[in-house]
Amino acid sequence: MDLAGHRKRSVIFWIILGVCLVTLAAVLNIGWLVANWRSGVLLVLGIGAGLLLITGLVLITVFLVREIRRNERHDAFINAVTHELKTPVASLRLYLETLQSRNLDEDRKREFYETMLLDMNRLQGTIEQVLMAGAVRSRRKPQRLPVNVRDLVRDCADRLQRTYGLEKGAMQIRCDIPEGEAAVVMGNGEELRAAVSNLIDNSIKYSGERARVWIEIARLGAAGVSIKIRDEGIGIDPDELKRVFRRFYRSHGSLRAKGTGLGLYIVRLVAKKHGGRAFGESGGKGLGSTFTIELPLAEQT
Repeated sequence: MDLAGHRKRSVIFWIILGVCLVTLAAVLNIGWLVANWRSGVLLVLGIGAGLLLITGLVLITVFLVREIRRNERHDAFINAVTHELKTPVASLRLYLETLQSRNLDEDRKREFYETMLLDMNRLQGTIEQVLMAGAVRSRRKPQRLPVNVRDLVRDCADRLQRTYGLEKGAMQIRCDIPEGEAAVVMGNGEELRAAVSNLIDNSIKYSGERARVWIEIARLGAAGVSIKIRDEGIGIDPDELKRVFRRFYRSHGSLRAKGTGLGLYIVRLVAKKHGGRAFGESGGKGLGSTFTIELPLAEQT
């Protein structure tokens, strides 16, 4: 809390300093122009130098404020990743030490193994999230292959339903594209799988104890497809919807949820990289949210 307050004061300080310097530069420039208005050469030089000075001060102030906010996001990301790595490692160590030092019955051992496997999955997920963010940002052009949207979405949904142990019917998939029609996009299957999985995973995590998720696959005009994931979770404030896709951003109203702040950033980056877009909608806090990925369909040959 103190660190956040310190950063906020730093931002306010640099903004106030920048405004004061720009105002001072403007006053001095106006004074110069008034004193030398009869000399054409000095007048032109004064106007040029004044505008240059004011522009420089504005740019420096904007740069400093952006750097402070970027450092804040980086720190938040490091804290989140540290927590996401440290917690499962500590848990694994505790269970391993218990297995080593005590004679446990088979049922108890099985329970420990299941918990350790969940911790390993969480650890692997965090590592893959960080690696995927770097891979998606890479300028290298990925190999593009045909990806069946129906199969991809169903695979992601089935895997996460098993991971979270959701009841039957908690996750519903509806595809409005007839089986005879193509639902294929050209792209990187691993990246598209990561984007869809992140959206479904978020819908489950932010839905509370009883998660209900609806997934809709539909045609988007003549040459596009949309994947829409809707939940009845905690919702998002409309003003925050513009920020949730930023790198390292974590919602202040949902700190109880785990994450690195990279999930939605990866979603938007993947959608953009494949010629589409990603966006979110929500009626506000407590009203659930809907996230959509729109992608161009592969050309029929």
